[in-house]
This record gives sequence, C-alpha cells and structure tokens, in this order.
Amino acid sequence: MDSAGEMIKSFEELTVWQKGHKLTLDIYKITKSFPKEETFGIISQIRRSSFSVPANIAEGSSRSHTKELIQMLFVALGSLSETKYYLLLSRDLDYVKDDIYKQLCKDADELARMIHGLINSLKKRKTIYEK
Repeated sequence: MDSAGEMIKSFEELTVWQKGHKLTLDIYKITKSFPKEETFGIISQIRRSSFSVPANIAEGSSRSHTKELIQMLFVALGSLSETKYYLLLSRDLDYVKDDIYKQLCKDADELARMIHGLINSLKKRKTIYEK
C-alpha cells in the first residue's frame, strides 16, 4: 500500500523505491571517475551497498506479510548507512568533491526518513489489523 492506503501494483510505484534507485544511479555516475585501482575496492563496495537499498525495498514489497516487509526495510536502512560511510570515505580520499558529497548525503538522509516513515506507517497498520 502507498501512503494513501491504496494497493501498489509494483515496487516501481513506491516513491521510496524511486528515491533509492535515483541515489544508486547517482552513485554509479560519480564512481565512474574514481581511480581504476579502486574498481574492486570502494567502487564495488559503494555500488553494492547503494543498490542494496532499492533491491531490499523491492524484495520486501513482494513479501506476503507486513512483518517481512518491515524487516527488509530495516535491511535497506543498514545498506543506506553503509553507503553513507563509503561516501564519507570517498570524500576524505578526494574522490568526491565536498558539494557532491553533501548533496548525496542530503538525499540519503531524506531517503532514510522516508524508509523510517514507511516502517512506522506499516507498524501502525499492522497493529490496527491485529486488533
């Protein structure tokens, strides 16, 4: 269900998934300019952690129980925190300019708030249906 309580046909319709997907695309774009020696290091790690966010949202949206979706959303939050660390490391290694780092962190923080909001909404809905 989306925030209005309507059924979602596909994970692509979820705004939270769309934001996660956009962040992943942005991460892929910035890592194209990283040093080649980082291909199997930070490039691989930050890409994996970033695409894990929308991937877990997508997987969770297909689960049959709200509890499972909530669990996958918490996994997405963990991956998002990992992504933020790799962004910090990339900035400190001078692979990412400070203004780009700040914008991506702002996007990541907004995404985290959205995921937390969805978790809280799902918990409330679950409680209503269990009564």
